[in-house]
Amino acid sequence: MNDRRLDGVAASPTDEGALRAGHGEHGDPGHQEPHKDSYSTFASEFLESKYLSDDGYPFPTAPPVDPFAKIKVSDCGITKGCIRYGKPGCDAETCDYFLSYRRIGTDVEFELSADTDGWVAVGFSSDKKMGGDDVMGCVHDDNGRVRIHHFYNVGQWAKEIKRNPARDEEGIFENNRVTCRFKRPLYVPREETLVDLHLSWYYLFAWGPAIQGSITRHDIDSPPVSEHMISIYKYEDLFMPSTAYQTFNSPICLLLIVALTFYLLMGRHDNQAHELNLRNRKQQ
Repeated sequence: MNDRRLDGVAASPTDEGALRAGHGEHGDPGHQEPHKDSYSTFASEFLESKYLSDDGYPFPTAPPVDPFAKIKVSDCGITKGCIRYGKPGCDAETCDYFLSYRRIGTDVEFELSADTDGWVAVGFSSDKKMGGDDVMGCVHDDNGRVRIHHFYNVGQWAKEIKRNPARDEEGIFENNRVTCRFKRPLYVPREETLVDLHLSWYYLFAWGPAIQGSITRHDIDSPPVSEHMISIYKYEDLFMPSTAYQTFNSPICLLLIVALTFYLLMGRHDNQAHELNLRNRKQQ
C-alpha cells in the first residue's frame, strides 16, 4: 500500500519528489528527474540562507552613507573663500546666508547654507543685477532630500536648465536650514547659461521657500550682492551685515548721521542768534 503519510506526518513536496525519483513520467521505474532535485536543493538553500542571522551568511548590503560633514569656518580666508551675511560673528550654522568656495583640481567646490526650509542659491553676475545670470541652487523637496539644480535668471524669474554642471553633490535639511555641497568645473565652453568660473563675477545671494520641490520668490526684496567681483583664485573671508545690523555700518547711514548732526547744530546756532537779536531790540 502506497501511503503518503509516514508516521502520521504528511509528506512535503520535496519528499514527494524524492518518492518519485525512482519512477518514470507515468510511474515507470528507472527514470530520474535531476532537474527537480537540483531545483529543490536550490530552493531549500535559498530559503535557508534568506533566514540566516547576521552572524551567518547574509546577502551583501550597500555600504553606509557618510553623514554630511559640517562646514568648517576655521578654513575661511586660508584654504577657501567665505562670504557671510547676517549677524556679526555668525558662522555657517547661524548666518542668514553663508557661502564658501575652493579649488580642487579642475573643479570648484561650493558650500551653501541659509536659514530657510526651501532653497538657497548663488548667482554669477557681471553687473550686480538679476537677469541673464548663471545660478546654482540647492532645493529641499517634500521627501526631505536636498537636490542641486541649475538655473538661468530671466529678469526676476529663474528658469531651470536641464544641463546641470554639478557633481559630487550632497545636502541636508536640519535645524530649519538648507545646507549643501557640490562641485562644478572651473573651465567650461562659454555659453549663455553657463559661465567660466576662472573669471571674476559678482556673486548674488538668495534663499526662500519652496513648494513641492520648486523654488518660489526669495525671502527679501533686495537680495545681497558681493560689493566687488569675486575671484576664485583669491580666498577671502568677507562679512556683510544683514539689514538689522546695517544701521551704523553702512557708509550711507554714516553720511546721513553726519548731515543730520550738522543740520541740528546749524538750527541751534540760528535759534541762538535769533534770541540775541530779540534781546538787543528790547534793550533799545
